[in-house]
Amino acid sequence: MDHLFLNVLNVVLPVLICAGIGYCLALIEAPFDNRVIGGIVSKVGYPTLIISHLSVTKIAVGTFLDVMMAAILAIAGFGVLGFVVLRALRLPARAFLTPLMHGNVGNIGLPVTLLALGDAGMAYTMGFVVVVLISIFTVGMWIPAGEFSPKKLAGSPIIYAVALSLVLMATGYSLPQPVAKSFDILGGLSIPLMLLTLGHTLATLRIKSLGRAVMLTALHLAMAAVIASGLVWAFGFTGAERGAVILCCLMPSSVATYLFIDQHMPEYGPDVAGFILVSTLATILVLPLALSYWI
Repeated sequence: MDHLFLNVLNVVLPVLICAGIGYCLALIEAPFDNRVIGGIVSKVGYPTLIISHLSVTKIAVGTFLDVMMAAILAIAGFGVLGFVVLRALRLPARAFLTPLMHGNVGNIGLPVTLLALGDAGMAYTMGFVVVVLISIFTVGMWIPAGEFSPKKLAGSPIIYAVALSLVLMATGYSLPQPVAKSFDILGGLSIPLMLLTLGHTLATLRIKSLGRAVMLTALHLAMAAVIASGLVWAFGFTGAERGAVILCCLMPSSVATYLFIDQHMPEYGPDVAGFILVSTLATILVLPLALSYWI
């Protein structure tokens, strides 16, 4: 048992240490532009990371598409259950539904699945990440803004990166070596930059109601357990794809969603910030338990 928990800590601690460095950068007020770094990751890092890993990792295209479909159903499940919970608690859906629906599968999910499940686990997680990112920057923006704007969806380089990767996976072709090496280098920037950004952003969040944050975190984890169990059963996932789906469902609320709430409903910004921070801290307990007893 001690050996098992040591292996789990070896997976979780590197993620926490990298995020902790970002947290320390915020404390010492070191220059750190979240917007610039976020733009680099979303427009360059994520697309090249997706192509460089999916094009060389040996995974079944059909299973990868199943994971993407599972991600769609997971977001829908969180949306439906979250809406019901928020109505029961008399909390505004425009403020809290977006962070309840979208987990931090990029900043935390990718490095955790890479360390715990290897390249195959990370590749399947990318299917989840793609869907969540598209949802965050479409539905996740539309809900707090109260408006529908599909233009950004067509302009997302992530969609085209996935399409190219699926073609390469299905045909067995590969990119020219200089291009592949370049994408490896650029894609390698993504995970460390995401973790530094996560820590830096958490250090700058303003928290209002800790009790509400703890309650929402508990409800989110309960919904995650139900949804993950249902998806694994419905799709018959096993092995790396099973672990990837479970871990992605258990991820804490995405930090990116806070920006939309703070912009469109700033009066609830501190409450959402508290939920994001508490749910992120809860992963210190949740991930070791999940890796030890569920995956």
